[in-house]
Amino acid sequence: MGGMSWIHWVIVIAVIALLFGGRGKLSGIMGDAAKGIKAFKDGLKDDTSDEVAANKSTGALPRTEAEKEDLRKS
Repeated sequence: MGGMSWIHWVIVIAVIALLFGGRGKLSGIMGDAAKGIKAFKDGLKDDTSDEVAANKSTGALPRTEAEKEDLRKS
């Protein structure tokens, strides 16, 4: 019960071959996942830089409700 039979060793070797095999499907899936994560991070960086650029180009902060009411009264 404590030892591993030959079928257990076959399963372990098959799993290792699948995980660390050359141009297998699993390595392709992991590569695609890494590309997706990188694209997501780049997208987040682009969004924040666009917002910063928009705020710098106008040079104005959003008005508060009190400022809007003062403008309406004038």
